[in-house]
Amino acid sequence: MLAILIAAVLWGTTGTAASFLPAGVPPVATGAATMSIGGLLLFAVSPRASCAALRDAGTRRWLLAGGACVVAYPLAFYSSMALAGVAVGNVVSLGAAPVFAAVLERVIEGHRLRPIWWVTTGLAVAGIVLLAAAGPAHASTGGAGGAADTASGLALGLVAGASYAGYTYCSRRAMERGCGSRAAMGAVFGVGAALLLPVLIATGAPLTSSVPALGIAGYLALGPMFLAYLLFGAGLRHVPSSTATTLTLLEPVVATMLAVLVVGERLAAPGWAGIALIGIALALLTARGAARSRVREGWARSAAK
Repeated sequence: MLAILIAAVLWGTTGTAASFLPAGVPPVATGAATMSIGGLLLFAVSPRASCAALRDAGTRRWLLAGGACVVAYPLAFYSSMALAGVAVGNVVSLGAAPVFAAVLERVIEGHRLRPIWWVTTGLAVAGIVLLAAAGPAHASTGGAGGAADTASGLALGLVAGASYAGYTYCSRRAMERGCGSRAAMGAVFGVGAALLLPVLIATGAPLTSSVPALGIAGYLALGPMFLAYLLFGAGLRHVPSSTATTLTLLEPVVATMLAVLVVGERLAAPGWAGIALIGIALALLTARGAARSRVREGWARSAAK
């Protein structure tokens, strides 16, 4: 869980970092650069294992489906932030993910959702609603456009949430079939990177227009993408995808705080209440996970005796 939470903190910096890119850089170029470069790096960590996982009939379909979701996620996510604002784009994208993840587990596997999931996700979604209703906007630049832009940003945020839940679930299913975490991450993001490269070639010229733009793109690829997903993959081996996506609700909290303190977006009182609810949900979920881990360790020690 700690690895996933650290990854969520890194992801929470993406919107603020992207906000400092030159005005001429389209959000799809930012998303394509982040995921294609970072995805190729993830593939390079375990190329043989990733290729072997893609050749295996038991894991290939999950890895290819996850790769398709990887293509959709950054294009929708960065576009959502550009239209609706850093805070709201993050909040909707990540806030919707646990719901989509739970639906996937329920529909495909018939999993019964635990009461703790209902409680924590309910609190977190309530926090998401409050954050979205608070409607933060850039104090200095005017933020997102009119109501149409905001609505489009919210819709793209839902697409991003569904895509994020999709590749998380697919990666988890591949790991359950014996695929290592690095192999699964390398294969899923390697497939996504290959499919995103044409988008980067077509739209990425503005990213090379200045040294700061290259630096920001490099940070997004190395930090929130490469390092964060290595951590996320390691954590995903030990927790269900629905729990993982709920833990990553820390990302919109971090993103909102940075949007207010660094970017200059304003946040009304309901937004701060939303952050508090998400924090409570995360605390309950991690405390529950820690307690279950202690029980399992106690059983293991008793069995060893």
